[in-house]
Amino acid sequence: MKSVLGDRKAITLLLTPALVVYTLIILVPVAWSFGLTFFSGSALEGFEFVGLENFTRLFSDPYVWDAFWFTIKYALLVTLFQVVLGYGLALLYNFVLRKSSVLVRTLVFFPVVLPTVAIALLYQKLFQSAPVDGLVNELLVNVGLSSVDWLGAGTTAFVVIVIMDVWRSVGFYGVLVFSGLLDIPDEIIESARIDGAKSFKLLRHIVLPMSLPILFASFIFSINGTIKVFDSVFALTGGGPGNSTTPLTLYMYRTAFQFSDYGYGSTIALLLTVMCLVVTLVIFRSSRRDLSV
Repeated sequence: MKSVLGDRKAITLLLTPALVVYTLIILVPVAWSFGLTFFSGSALEGFEFVGLENFTRLFSDPYVWDAFWFTIKYALLVTLFQVVLGYGLALLYNFVLRKSSVLVRTLVFFPVVLPTVAIALLYQKLFQSAPVDGLVNELLVNVGLSSVDWLGAGTTAFVVIVIMDVWRSVGFYGVLVFSGLLDIPDEIIESARIDGAKSFKLLRHIVLPMSLPILFASFIFSINGTIKVFDSVFALTGGGPGNSTTPLTLYMYRTAFQFSDYGYGSTIALLLTVMCLVVTLVIFRSSRRDLSV
């Protein structure tokens, strides 16, 4: 192995195919998309160089800012619930259920592998208000409350989207954090218990500090995924009613592929890329600062 790793020709031979594939699939499309931000038009109509006009349009487009703030609200809320509830599930698996948690983990994880369209159809039926009330409205009526048109208003549709995506993905984060908790040595936990650390103190002073790396990884994974949300919103509400639940990804899709404005669509995609990069850098800097204390 050392002889192979010390041979530059062997390293080049092994890495070249992967680098070529990565360049063609990742780097070339990214560079092409960035180049399109300086043009207007489509492949059928032809492209026209417009310089920085797309960026000027980006900052003055009210629909972009509506989509931007929807994306931020959605990303913060869903990330918070995903990681916090996932951490609670991981604690349940590791310290309460222990070896008997396999069945519970499987059941909670099951929505992760379900198709997004199937889940969206399920939630449309659950929160349906017309022509027949869904299960949620039936429960509200049975306790003396009036039914709600959940998907007919932007605020309530946003609530349904958050509930659906948290329910769908929380099992994944439970398993992810659970795998990190398994790395905490049992000797440390037992020593803390012998020294008199009860449940809350054990969690605060031992378990939480030692699980910070996996928590930061979960935050990065979750925030980047939620910023790029597309399929669940598209399947459940289609961005409606109106544009009230339209994230940046869906607005980018409509601009580029429905209205054939690839240049402006690429500019919106660049905004998404910058958002993901900034969020990741902020979390990484915070994690370094916390872990160095």
